[in-house]
Amino acid sequence: MQQRYNTLKHFLNEKQRRLYLGTEAQAIGYGGASEVSRQTGVSRRAIQQGIIELEQEPDFIATARIRKEGGGRKRRVATDFTLKDDLEKLIDPVTRGDPESPLRWTCKSVRKLSDALISLGHKTSHRMVAELLSEMGYSLQANRKTREGDSHPDRDKQFEYINNSVKKYFKNRQPVISVDTRKKELVDDFKNNGKELCPRGKPEIVRVHDFEDKTLGKVNPYGVYDIGKNMGWVSVGIDSDTAAFAVESIRKWWNTMGKELYPKAKQLLITADGGGSNSSRSRLWKIEIQKLSNETGLEIKTSHFPPGTSKWNKIEHRLFSYISQNWRGKPLISHEVIINLIAATTTKEGLKIKCQIDDNIYPKGIKISDRELEKVKILRDDFHGEWNYSISPA
Repeated sequence: MQQRYNTLKHFLNEKQRRLYLGTEAQAIGYGGASEVSRQTGVSRRAIQQGIIELEQEPDFIATARIRKEGGGRKRRVATDFTLKDDLEKLIDPVTRGDPESPLRWTCKSVRKLSDALISLGHKTSHRMVAELLSEMGYSLQANRKTREGDSHPDRDKQFEYINNSVKKYFKNRQPVISVDTRKKELVDDFKNNGKELCPRGKPEIVRVHDFEDKTLGKVNPYGVYDIGKNMGWVSVGIDSDTAAFAVESIRKWWNTMGKELYPKAKQLLITADGGGSNSSRSRLWKIEIQKLSNETGLEIKTSHFPPGTSKWNKIEHRLFSYISQNWRGKPLISHEVIINLIAATTTKEGLKIKCQIDDNIYPKGIKISDRELEKVKILRDDFHGEWNYSISPA
């Protein structure tokens, strides 16, 4: 409609525009005048007048007065030269902390903006404010997470380093995995974000309060995403999210999927966040990786993402995001439901996931002595050895 109107309006006089827009409003039905006004910017009063004229006799329409170009009441902004400037000052984010601003700590709705402008001596309404804001390029928008806080000066170089390492491993046909822990999930009939198709008026009933069930507790889904094969493994832990749990999840991926997919593998590259259970500073992580290397005979290289860049980890947007989409609006009432929902997650690109509950107990607060750490056969890279290192079989 907006496109049709913008194309035709230059060829129509005032009366013809009223009649055309009145026809569009009649075609829509209830609320048509408001919808046409919203899309075209023409006042509802003019559109409603067009509807009235369409109901008159043709002879009456033919003799109806046509206003001359530029006639009629002038817009308020044409006579009130400071109206737009004052509105801009009110809506400007800088004024949020300005003690002189009338809207210092309030939600800036069009009605409150209108009241504030009236208190400044302007004659306006909330509808006029809405139209002016639209003309000025403002719209309702949510917050967007883009700031990461302070970033490391070698952040981009580390991204390049990881990318080059991945290419090298792919070229040599060696496995590359991305690992991470998904956020903890409450188990039982709790509300799960998102919407699911249900019979009209019969939504699934869940609890009002999200108090943890002491019997079912929470789960920690730890994911292993095979970047080259577009396949994933998720261990659903019922105890603490520790480095031992993280490496056990990688071990289960290798024994269940990895060694079958890569029978001739000699090396393994792990890309991981810099914190959490697979932290670059975790001693226990290195001890457990050494055990895994001894068991598998693999030289295991780990490359950690710089601080504050976990969203660049491939597992986030190639595995976890699809799991969230698949179980949206579905209460995670049991471990079996969680396992089935994760395992049933697929994509058009061919993503396949295997999932298993991990009911082992992983104690927290395990201390690793310097003597134990010295036994780890670790080789640190020249570039940020704290982030990039290899552990070979002892």
